[in-house]
Amino acid sequence: MTTDASDAVEMRNALLRLRRGTGLPIAFGGLLEAGQQMRISELSGTATHALRSLVVTSGTGLGGKAVALSRPCVVTDYSASRQISHEYDAPVAAEGLRSVLAVPVVVRHRVRGVLYGALRTALPLGGRMLDAAVEAARDVERALVVRDEARTLVAGAGPGWEQVREAHAALRALAGRIADPELRAELLGACALLTAEPAGPTAERGGPVRVRLAPREVDVLACVAAGATNAVAAGRLGVTPETVKGYLRSAMRKLRARTRGEAVVAARRAGWLP
Repeated sequence: MTTDASDAVEMRNALLRLRRGTGLPIAFGGLLEAGQQMRISELSGTATHALRSLVVTSGTGLGGKAVALSRPCVVTDYSASRQISHEYDAPVAAEGLRSVLAVPVVVRHRVRGVLYGALRTALPLGGRMLDAAVEAARDVERALVVRDEARTLVAGAGPGWEQVREAHAALRALAGRIADPELRAELLGACALLTAEPAGPTAERGGPVRVRLAPREVDVLACVAAGATNAVAAGRLGVTPETVKGYLRSAMRKLRARTRGEAVVAARRAGWLP
C-alpha cells in the first residue's frame, strides 16, 4: 500500500491522542508500506532520531510481533524481554526506552500500521494505558476506512451515484458519533470530497450567497437523499424521528422547497450533497 500526507497527519494526531490518553511521554509509529514491512515515520516526545525511518518486519521486535499476531503487545523492559526478538535493540537503547507497548492498526482484518507508547523506566504499563492506546489506534482505523472509501468513490472505481450518496450519508452519520473534534473534522473533510460542499456560507468572492445549512440539517438531507425514512434517519443519527422532522422542516424552509424531494435537489444544486 502507499501512504500520503493525510495519512501522516492522521498518525501524528493519533500519537498526540495516545500520549494524552495514556500519560506516556513518548509515542511513535507508522503504516505498512509493502508486504509485511512497516516504517516508523512519526515521532512524538522522542529525544533523538534513532527510531525515525526504522523498518520493522512482521514477527520481529515488539511492533513486528503486534503485526504478526494482530493484537497489542507489551514489554516491561525491552532489552531484557524474552517475549520478543531483538533486532532493534540498538535504536531502542539509543532513545533510552524501557517499557514499551505496541498496538496494531487493523482495517478490514489487515494490519495497516502500528502505534507505540513508551517510558524510559522499567515500569508495568497497566490496563488503562493499553485501553487508551487501543482507542487511539481505533481512531486511525476509522479514519483510514473513511479515506479508503472516499478515494475509491472519487476515482470512480465502480460504485454509481446511489452508492456514493449512501456512502456520504453513512459517513456523515458516523462523524456525528465521533467525540474527538480532530477526527470528526477529518471525517467531514472526507465527506466533502464526495460533494461540491461549500466551506462557508458564501461562494467565491463576488459570487452569490449560498444557502447556509446547519450540519445536522445536512445529515438529515443526506439520509433522505439515500432513501431513508424519518425513522431510519433517526436511528442512523441517534436522534428521535421528531428531531429529524424538525431539521428537515428547517432545511426545506431555507432551501425554499415544498417537498423532501425538492429539498434534496436544491441541496445538491447548492453543493451540500453528492
